[in-house]
Amino acid sequence: MNYNLNQASDKKAAKKLPLVVSLRKLITIISGERRNLIIAFTAIFLNAGLSLLGPYLVGYTIDTHVQAKDYNGLLMFSAILLGMYVIAFVVNYAQMKMMGGIGQRMLFSLRNSVFNKLQELPLDFFNQNKAGDLISRINNDTDKVNQFFSQSLMRFIGSLITMGGAGIILLIINLPLGLAALTPALFLWIFTKVVSPWIRRKNEASLKSLGYLSAEIQESLANFRVVITFNRRDYFMKRFNDANTENYKKSVHAGIANNTLTPVYTFGSNIGQLVVLSLGIWLIIKGYFSIGLLISFLAYISNFYNPLRQMAALWASFQQALAAWDRISHLLSFENNLSIVEDQNQHINTSYIHFREVSFSYPNGKEVLHKVSFELERGKTYAFVGPTGGGKTTTASLIARLYDATKGEILLDGKDIRSYDSCGRAKKIGFILQEPILFTGTVRDNILYGNPECSDLTNDQLEDALKEAKISSLLRRFEKGLDTPVQITGDGISLGQKQLIAFMRAILRKPELLILDEATANIDTVTEQQLEAILKNLPDSTTRVIIAHRLNTIENADQIFFVNSGEIIDAGSFEEALDLIMHGKTES
Repeated sequence: MNYNLNQASDKKAAKKLPLVVSLRKLITIISGERRNLIIAFTAIFLNAGLSLLGPYLVGYTIDTHVQAKDYNGLLMFSAILLGMYVIAFVVNYAQMKMMGGIGQRMLFSLRNSVFNKLQELPLDFFNQNKAGDLISRINNDTDKVNQFFSQSLMRFIGSLITMGGAGIILLIINLPLGLAALTPALFLWIFTKVVSPWIRRKNEASLKSLGYLSAEIQESLANFRVVITFNRRDYFMKRFNDANTENYKKSVHAGIANNTLTPVYTFGSNIGQLVVLSLGIWLIIKGYFSIGLLISFLAYISNFYNPLRQMAALWASFQQALAAWDRISHLLSFENNLSIVEDQNQHINTSYIHFREVSFSYPNGKEVLHKVSFELERGKTYAFVGPTGGGKTTTASLIARLYDATKGEILLDGKDIRSYDSCGRAKKIGFILQEPILFTGTVRDNILYGNPECSDLTNDQLEDALKEAKISSLLRRFEKGLDTPVQITGDGISLGQKQLIAFMRAILRKPELLILDEATANIDTVTEQQLEAILKNLPDSTTRVIIAHRLNTIENADQIFFVNSGEIIDAGSFEEALDLIMHGKTES
């Protein structure tokens, strides 16, 4: 399955959602905030109503009390206006504070949703996407959406309500003058509709380049030891500079796009006010208009075009949020292709692992395995050997169901391996990689990772469990025992010690099938002999699958398979397997 988030040739991924659909999907993020949103919207309507009432009261006061020199009436309406503005201030503050809380809760749940989705996706997804780009989607893209919701959405809606109300009042006061005043807005709407897709594309390109920049930084830092060893700082500096320059260009283009609407809206506002002022003075001269009404009309023009200018900036923020949401929703739309199927077939088979005419190929790659069939019996030790790139690790990954076979069928303990859920499969299979995956914490934390049955054990109880599994001797290699700190970066424990932790973690879970993929490659000979003794002490029912290049590792295997050129064949005796390894070819 194609899981590449940035592949432009994927038409489904490249297709943009319509504005209404995107907006509806955005609103679903905060569906749990209905009560708070109702309160916030009520505050917006109240604030907009007070803002729209103000110009009318100003015009009425001028015509009724100022021109008549009625100072008592003037003071009374001034007090009313002051009270209205104080109420509007309090309401607006409360609404902004409430939306800030909604935005942060939305950001929290959205990041959880993205991260949980990443947990659901298969290894294939992570092979096709860079970690830095995924981090950018979790951090930067979700923050863009949050900024729009917490800072811009209510202002956007408030401006829309104020603008709509002002436009209706303008038409009610004087239809011809109102139409003349609102005519520039029609051209602004057409202009906005034309340039919005362009603004959205520019923002999406900027976010995408930021993802590439994050990926480049992550990759450079992760491989910095190699950079230092080969003294190739210049190479990585050039790569970073190229990515940074590209991000700079895309960001500049996005900035220009985001600021395109504001000067155009300002110009339209000025034209509208000029039209009202010219025609209004002419109407006053003709006796159709009062001074107070003209002042109210000009105030309503400001209430129409000022929010419109604000919406120009907010619209750019909205397009930026939509571009970020497109990237997030694209990720959320993926489903795990390793689905659980119901096994209704009756498999009469005594082997623990059975490959039946299995073929496999990676996305957009050549076929790695071609119609291979073999059986692994319970309690025996099997070795898979062959040249690099021959398919050994792929075979192990299929046994552990890190991938599904392209064709054919794989049986685990007599059942289709696809019929097991993740917990059931992980309980049966232990996998020790050449480069162990550990997490920052302690030796204890890493040993108990993925082992809920032992998670509540005290240190003494855990040490007893390690003794029972006959692996407590490995714990002596750590200065502080179970409390020895483990750091992923920096000068912490050695690679060999990390491998020992991986051994203890896998064996403590008492798997029925233990896969060792070059698991002793980073361990000294003495420790390797100690681990081999531990493997021999595993229960007689435990099946062992060993992938190794060291010949002494496979010498005592019950059966050796040679893997190369898409085929897996029984290599026969150790001497025959050695001959195949040396010559690198299979029998036809």
